[in-house]
Amino acid sequence: MSLENIILKAWEDRNNINKNSDKKIISAINETLEKLDSGNIRVCEKKNNEWHTHQWIKKAILLSFKIQDNKILLGPYTSWFDKVDGKTTLWNEKKHIEAGFRAVPNGVIRKSAYIGKNVVLMPSFINVGAYVDDGTIDRKSTRLNSSHLVISYAVFCLKKK
Repeated sequence: MSLENIILKAWEDRNNINKNSDKKIISAINETLEKLDSGNIRVCEKKNNEWHTHQWIKKAILLSFKIQDNKILLGPYTSWFDKVDGKTTLWNEKKHIEAGFRAVPNGVIRKSAYIGKNVVLMPSFINVGAYVDDGTIDRKSTRLNSSHLVISYAVFCLKKK
């Protein structure tokens, strides 16, 4: 059964989904999040000049909140009580260089958000499932120094013009 079919079937029984659900369901949700995180899939994409939303991916994101407990997440200035780790929490310098984007302090990138190469993220909140394409936000074309940018999978799929 495909990831999509597992997610859609689980969605029909979403009131009973939890961290103790069938391992196939848990794995399908986690695999979907990993594919989002790496940019291999997107919640929405442009096909034939029209934006198409993959509802099953949105449903996988929503189901992920049902299979994770809140936990303490530590940051440099505060702590949070949340279900979603930060994308770069366990990264070292090599991983940051390989990823090819720069995030200045006070920005949040949640796990499963994809950030393309040559992106500079000023203070922002990049939500689960967001897709920020290569070179989308840079110092030459966008000034975000004094305001905050919020990108959510349900609203934006950014691509540089």
